[in-house]
Amino acid sequence: MAPIAVADVIPDGTLAYFDESDQLKTISVHSLAAGKKVILFGVPGAFTPTCSMKHVPGFIEKAEEFKAKGVDEILLISVNDPFVMKAWAKTYPENKHVKFLADGSATYTLALGLELDLAEKGLGTRSRRFALLVDDLKVKVANVEEGGEFTVSSAEEILKAL
Repeated sequence: MAPIAVADVIPDGTLAYFDESDQLKTISVHSLAAGKKVILFGVPGAFTPTCSMKHVPGFIEKAEEFKAKGVDEILLISVNDPFVMKAWAKTYPENKHVKFLADGSATYTLALGLELDLAEKGLGTRSRRFALLVDDLKVKVANVEEGGEFTVSSAEEILKAL
């Protein structure tokens, strides 16, 4: 499947997370994004160095700037289970706006066409590193990395597009 691109409508899909009451929930991507301006960004794995030290902190640090520019939701997706995503989210106590969403079986990542085969490294199917700016389900910016790079999918790059 071709990767999601500018002008495409994002597919719907179900992701998992823990709510404020520590209850496991599922939610549809369209319910989070319909009629809203959202940033959807994906990383290869929770607790991995580039994801944990650069990619996620950038979106947490710039969240207020995104909100001031009309972004309603900042959604982080990783091919990890919701328990791992909950534990990872707790390592960012300053986070107020980034939602940590689990795509445990890579179903949504595959629907986006953004899977990354890391079987050689013992990691199975993961997500490519990416950042999408979506307005009412339509992709306005699609910054997708090649391999393990971290050049175009940063919070700073998405901020430039707003």
